[in-house]
Amino acid sequence: MYLQQRPEDIPPRLSSRVPIRIAVLGAVLAAALAMILFRLWSLQVLSGDHYRALARDNGIREIRVQAPRGEILDRNGRVLVSNRTMLALELVPSELPDDRATRRRELALLERVARIPHPVLRRKLREAPRYTGYPVVLRQGITRGMLFYLLENQARFPGVRVQRRYVRRYPRGSAAAHVLGIVGQVSPAQLERPGFAGLAPGDVIGQSALEYSYDRHLRGVPGDRRFRVDALGRPRQQLRSRAAEPGDTLRLTLDSALQATGEEALRSRGLPGAFVAMDPRTGAVLAIGSYPAYDPSFYTRPHTRADYRALEQREGDPLVNRAAQGGYPTGSSFKPITATAALEEGLIEPGTIFNDTGSLDIGGIVVHNAGGAANGPVDMSDALMVSSDVYFYDLGLRARARGRHGQIQDWARRFGLGERPGIDVPGASPGLIPTPAWRNRVYRKGSNPYIDRPWTQGDNVNLAIGQGDVMVTPLQLARAYAAIANGGDLVMPHLADRVIDARGKVVERIRPAPRRHLPISRQTRSTVLDGMRRAAMEPGGTSYSVFGGFPVQVAGKTGTAERGEGVPDQSWYGAIAPFENPRIVVVATVERGGFGAESAAPIAAQILEEYFALEETGGTGNEAEGGEPE
Repeated sequence: MYLQQRPEDIPPRLSSRVPIRIAVLGAVLAAALAMILFRLWSLQVLSGDHYRALARDNGIREIRVQAPRGEILDRNGRVLVSNRTMLALELVPSELPDDRATRRRELALLERVARIPHPVLRRKLREAPRYTGYPVVLRQGITRGMLFYLLENQARFPGVRVQRRYVRRYPRGSAAAHVLGIVGQVSPAQLERPGFAGLAPGDVIGQSALEYSYDRHLRGVPGDRRFRVDALGRPRQQLRSRAAEPGDTLRLTLDSALQATGEEALRSRGLPGAFVAMDPRTGAVLAIGSYPAYDPSFYTRPHTRADYRALEQREGDPLVNRAAQGGYPTGSSFKPITATAALEEGLIEPGTIFNDTGSLDIGGIVVHNAGGAANGPVDMSDALMVSSDVYFYDLGLRARARGRHGQIQDWARRFGLGERPGIDVPGASPGLIPTPAWRNRVYRKGSNPYIDRPWTQGDNVNLAIGQGDVMVTPLQLARAYAAIANGGDLVMPHLADRVIDARGKVVERIRPAPRRHLPISRQTRSTVLDGMRRAAMEPGGTSYSVFGGFPVQVAGKTGTAERGEGVPDQSWYGAIAPFENPRIVVVATVERGGFGAESAAPIAAQILEEYFALEETGGTGNEAEGGEPE
């Protein structure tokens, strides 16, 4: 049996604790309530303006506005690259819902609305950059109905947006594609560079050639558009926005008519090759081309990696700029450099007679002239006119090849061979002028006799006629011929002439100074140029069949370079005109083209014909000697 305990039976010690506990609990509750009231007062009164501003910002959407890039013009103001606008449907993968089921539903709906096949969308997402904020272009040129539907249902398509984009337009097709360059989205690595400060993922910059070199001028400044949106993300009011600032215009030294003539002449040969036309006084590049070429508008359309690989692997390597990157043995077109070295180093005098019997014994190995010709007694001018191999073989034997370099190598380097030409297009090749030091470094001594190849006078003999390990680009050879033409200034080739802002004001002129002056005597220059003139203009000259009767006196040199057993020869031609007062240098080369007079020389002749025809009508915008085109 249990007895119920009465209150008076509770010990006094326990009953005395109850009020204390109630008081403590009340104090805690009062303190908590006071803190809540103080916090509410702080948020509403002290920080009310701040949080009201944040609330307003939560209802504002900001859209980045791409700036139109500046146009690229030729020397006469003809448009080479401009812009066109289009609406692009973009998707930012990092903004898709985290929940897989929700993401699949959104993508399925997007496929139906945008009419994008499921495999295409999957491939685009698979190939998309894995960088936060980078958009993937799903399609370009959407309909108004699609645009309005997406704008009204933005809450159902997180990560999807419609952007007005400026796309590069090429009114002259593939003309000068290798030097104009392409544009593309800025990469994460580029965003970290100081030169790209202020850009954001998805912004477009120049990625190659002139578009890259002068991107700071062409790019412009992006703007932004701000909208007040409702809870579903639908625009309700346009707020103050910042307009994009268009990029500056880049005017080039290129002449589009001369460019078209050169490209057509090269294309008509049906073989890979390149050409360069340059003003020897200033280094201004008047025309430059490489074949096969590619259509730069390919990069303005959405394409997959497979599409790019197919372009890259197309026969003839169309993405390679052979004019600035294609290194080849030059054959006899190297002889003016050897002739200058021999005369300046005192290996021979201009009037020294050499009996060209058609062959020469070099340590038991007998070498011959091309075609077995025997030219008889010749001096330097004669040897250049008929391109006597035996004469230049003998100069190779006389030239020193001791030490790190050699006499011919030293002069070749003075002419800019074996170094990057300094043109304002990245990626130009330095080529190769072989030296004893280079040979010792590449072919180190060892047990393999094919690797142990010390430099010999035989290598010097090959070098004297531009054979062996020599690798020269058409741009380099044009620069070397320009130094002969202008009396010894190694000019800096350049394609940009000036930068013009939106108001038509010139903000920068491109006037590179000569790299250095070569100590070429007047007698040496006169002898070399005279031999080249006779080669083009006198009966018996190697290119008389092409230039005989040409209305302007031309100094020219053929080149026929061996490329290996079973491979047709490389065809070269270099021309300087007019002979009395040179204003243009043209160099052309054709892979597997055979004799220089057969393939390369006709290309140079067509370019010269067009140049002088344009000059008569004022179409080249040709500047006075020593000045810049206006």
